[in-house]
Amino acid sequence: MEILEPRYALPSRQHFTNKALPAAQKRLRDHIQEKLKDVPAVGFTTDIWSSSVCPLSLISFTAQWIDPSFNLQRVTLHTQDFRGSHTAERVREAIEGMLNSWGIDKSRVHVIVRDNARNLKKAMDDMEMKSVGCLAHTLQLAVHDGLLSQRSVVDTLATARKIIGHFKHSPLAYSRLEDIQRELKMDVKRLQQDVQVRWNSSLYMLQSILEQKRALLVYSGSYNLPATLTTTQWTLMEKTAEVLVPSEELTKDVSMATASAADVIPAITALRCLLSKDKTTDQGVKTMKSTLLDAVETRFAGIEEEPLYSIATLVDPRYKDRYFTHSDNLCIAKDKLIQEVTKIEERAATVSEESAAAVAGPSSKKKCQEGSSSLGSILDEILEENPLEGRCVSTSAEVQVQTYLMEQPCNRKSNPLQYWKQNASRFPPLADVAAKFLCAPSTSVDSERLFSAVSNILDEKRNRLSADRVEMLIFLKKNLHLILPEYDVESESGDEE
Repeated sequence: MEILEPRYALPSRQHFTNKALPAAQKRLRDHIQEKLKDVPAVGFTTDIWSSSVCPLSLISFTAQWIDPSFNLQRVTLHTQDFRGSHTAERVREAIEGMLNSWGIDKSRVHVIVRDNARNLKKAMDDMEMKSVGCLAHTLQLAVHDGLLSQRSVVDTLATARKIIGHFKHSPLAYSRLEDIQRELKMDVKRLQQDVQVRWNSSLYMLQSILEQKRALLVYSGSYNLPATLTTTQWTLMEKTAEVLVPSEELTKDVSMATASAADVIPAITALRCLLSKDKTTDQGVKTMKSTLLDAVETRFAGIEEEPLYSIATLVDPRYKDRYFTHSDNLCIAKDKLIQEVTKIEERAATVSEESAAAVAGPSSKKKCQEGSSSLGSILDEILEENPLEGRCVSTSAEVQVQTYLMEQPCNRKSNPLQYWKQNASRFPPLADVAAKFLCAPSTSVDSERLFSAVSNILDEKRNRLSADRVEMLIFLKKNLHLILPEYDVESESGDEE
């Protein structure tokens, strides 16, 4: 700048810290506040994170909702300092404070997705707010209980970690392994170490070591290793990886930014089907699948009875009523969906009558009651085009739900919100229910990714940043694309948990 324009005085660090960034934060906050003002239902995620480089704990709060144009909106509201004990009472106080700071009434909180920690669950119960556990965390528990906790698998994974740790801590050993890979005309790849609290990282470790089996066997013939895998253990790793692949695919699907609560029941139903199929004659694989299936059944026993999931599945045009495994649960879900539609119809009718009475007086109200509504006309047209069969229906809500469900589901790869954008005029109250229930995320991955970004800002070289500064930087990084469309960090975060 001194060469280009010597008269220009470059702003100091204090200018950005004390003026420019706070001003940008205020502008962005006002923009988000305006967007949130009239949203009837919002889905949230929350989690607690503690830094490894300084004595700082943060509580996250992210929100997502569906706007009137049926576009999914996602924002990061807080990455707030969370000092002291992480009790349920303090979590409740923090959540209530964050909601109040944005002017969000509890009645507008559709659901809060959290992990399975008791303090978070109790805090939501104390606030009388709807909350559900993160699907990815629950699946982690199911996989651990059903497979990774078995003694033979635990011992095999421990041996694999020792072998990979040997190469991780020895550049010489890695260079020798790379030479062997080249001699065998294999792709030169590094072995992947797992994180024991993430079951899918254990799968990636197994896959990486199985891929390098030939190279490792040659290496062990010439050099010493801290541990060796037996033939039985090699076979066990292959079987374990085979059984875990479907669960890993499910985790990737539900961790996508576009995933919603509607994906939970279909995903678990598909996983159950895959685990129950006997395509293989290998008794060991059958036993593993059976054990994992039992754990999945235990952990996800009541998902079809949960209205958040069941109604969301019904109003997702890709799934509708095709993925329920129990007919009783499906009947209950349909009844609850009809109740939701009826509530919206009654609310709309009340508002319409009050507006008509205020504008045209009592005679207008009578005329409105005697005439046919636009919804009734649309429903009549739909009935003529798609005559109902089977169950008799008597209310407009039942007609609307049955007509919608009788249509063929959309392509699984399609965007359900695009369907409702195009068909909202056909099913107005049902579209409102869809906007409410499809805003709920299926996992708390938004908060997980948020803390990944925090760890890149609050590192060993910047471990004295205050919590307020960290929150301001994260708020800007995650939300700046809302006012500057060209600034989009979603591609940076990827789809990792």
